[in-house]
Order: sequence, then C-alpha cells, then structure tokens
Amino acid sequence: MDLLRIGVVGCGAIGREHINRITNKLSGGKIVAVSDVFVEGAHKVGNPLGVTVYNNSADLVNDPDVDAIICTTPGFAHKETVMQALEAGKPIFCEKPMTTTAEDSREIVEAEIAGGKKLIQIGFMRRYDKGYRQVKEMLDSGEFGAPLYLKCTHWNPEVGTNYDTPMAVHDTAIHEIDVLHWLVGDEYESAQVMMPRQTTHTHSELKDPQLMFLKCKSGLIAMVEVFVNCRFGYDINCQIVCEEGVIDLPSPVFPTYRKSGGKTVPIEQNWQKRFIEAYDVEIQDWINATKKGEVHGPTAWDGYIANVTADALVASQETGAVTPIETGEMPEFYK
Repeated sequence: MDLLRIGVVGCGAIGREHINRITNKLSGGKIVAVSDVFVEGAHKVGNPLGVTVYNNSADLVNDPDVDAIICTTPGFAHKETVMQALEAGKPIFCEKPMTTTAEDSREIVEAEIAGGKKLIQIGFMRRYDKGYRQVKEMLDSGEFGAPLYLKCTHWNPEVGTNYDTPMAVHDTAIHEIDVLHWLVGDEYESAQVMMPRQTTHTHSELKDPQLMFLKCKSGLIAMVEVFVNCRFGYDINCQIVCEEGVIDLPSPVFPTYRKSGGKTVPIEQNWQKRFIEAYDVEIQDWINATKKGEVHGPTAWDGYIANVTADALVASQETGAVTPIETGEMPEFYK
C-alpha cells in the first residue's frame, strides 16, 4: 500500500487540524473523503482538496475508495461511526472520548472482539507528548521508587456557554484519566469530585473549578485540578511524588523576558499549539501502523477504562461522594 486512503468524519476544529497535517505535514496518507452533518462545512473543507464530500458517516465508511477512517465528531456521536467502521472491517482512529458512557464503550469493545481483529485507536495524544514520555521513562526506570501521589492541573483560559459541568470530565479531565493510568501502570479503584469556591467567570450550567480525586488499587492517589475559565492561559502540569524523589512534567519552552520592571515567562494560550507535536507523532504512528494492519496506540479497552472512570467522576459531581470504579479484567484480546 503506497498511500493510506483516509476519510474524515467531522469537519470541526480538530478534524480540520488532522486534515491539514495529513495533507501538508505527514507522510503515507491521503485524504480522499470528508463528511459532516453540516454539509456546508464539509464542502468548505473538502472542495479545495478535490475530495468526495458526504453528509453522513455511513456513506463515507462504506466508500470502497476509503481504506481507513478518522472520527472527529462530538463525543456523543462517536459510537455510530465506530460501529459502522467495525461492521465494514475498516481501521478507525477515534478522537477522545471513545463515547460518553461506559455502556456504549463496552458495546464497542464487545463488537471489536467479536470481529476478531483490532481496528480501533483512541486519540489520547498525551501518550505521544515528549514530556510525558520522558516522565514515563523515569518512572519505569525504578530509580525514583514507587509513585505515591500525583498532582495535576488542567487550566484553560475560557470556555463557551455550551460547556457544562459533565464536560469538565468527558472533554477535559479525560486526558488526565488516560495518561495517568498509562504513566503509573495502576488500575483505578474509586473517584471523588469536590467543588471549591466557584469563579465568577462561570455560568449556571458549569461548576468551575473542580477538584477530582482518583484512587488506584495500590493506594496511589491522583488529584486533578480542572479550571476551564482560569483566564491566564492553557497550562498543563503534572507532578509525581515517589518514594525516592519527585518528577515534574516539563513545560513548553518560551523565552523569558524582562520589561517594565518585571520578569515574565509566557504561558501557552492555545491547546492545539501546546500539543501540536504530539498530535503529529500520534497521527503519523497511526498511519504507519494501519498500513501494516496493526494498532500501536491506545485501544478500545483504554477508551472503555477512561469512560468507566469518567462515569464515576460525573456521578460524584452530583453527590460529592466517593464512587467505586469497576472495569473488570482486561480481555485476552487486548493483552
């Protein structure tokens, strides 16, 4: 296979980003079709590329000229496209979250197992970030001893009025849910959300900020601060306290400057720019693996774990109570 012929379902911001990187930056893949329920948006993206434009995912998935699919629709719409791809026997890269409920994700896992071949990769791009990979290498070396607790922040300058309280889990903390599980190699046991004093920059449907606690079976505890209207920038931090030392996630390098009697270190303002290299590496790896008939990145099982954990956090958002997390044993299919 010279070029992987790719169809993209969803022509929003992240869909356009992936189309651009595949067309202009990466190798081994070619966009041949796009679809979106907003047909005008699909044509706006697809016409300049001279690709086939569809108004629904089913027609795109079943196009014989499409080898593989990238799904970048909103999370609630992912299940339909993923199931269509499984039925067609075509590889699919699905942006996070795989779905917005554990029940839907379990159905996808069972369908993929029944098909007998791994076809799904989930877009947890932080596993491809250079900084997180460095942290994992340090943890895996054993030099720092066992991890004891983690402190993470997911700070975002602002969100729109359509962003509500559960989205702080499904759209935001879902990244930490996956990458922390991957970093420490531990299974989640329980979740709890506490609501501190609320910012005046929020609205009636969004509690902001939120403090999320995840306890692992080893006893390790991760605290994730989610503050999506922090005003000052897109700031991602992670500190892992271990028996023999502390590891901090490296921050993006910006020039430090002195001006008007002060010394300043800028903070990234754009989530796409903060992890742009990770996105590039992630999609290139998916293209390379797919051409070999393999899945190298986060699997549907990883997507399922994230959704079970997310459901527990969303439940605790309502009650504040400690909520158990039960994923069951990993199927042999994913080992």
